[in-house]
Amino acid sequence: MIKWLLTTLLALVVFTVAMPWISRRLGIGNIPGDLRFRVRGRDYFVPLASTLLLTFVAWLITKLL
Repeated sequence: MIKWLLTTLLALVVFTVAMPWISRRLGIGNIPGDLRFRVRGRDYFVPLASTLLLTFVAWLITKLL
């Protein structure tokens, strides 16, 4: 359980940083569940649903290999 939680947290951090590049190249980032909000004039983006989806795909690939 701890491994899954740490993997999801690490993936969330990585995808948050890489999301501008990923959304331009792959079109990921507009999935329902991805949070976008503005606080004090700054836009924040938390790709929660995209992170879960990409983490599941990575897990599936590792299970198949």
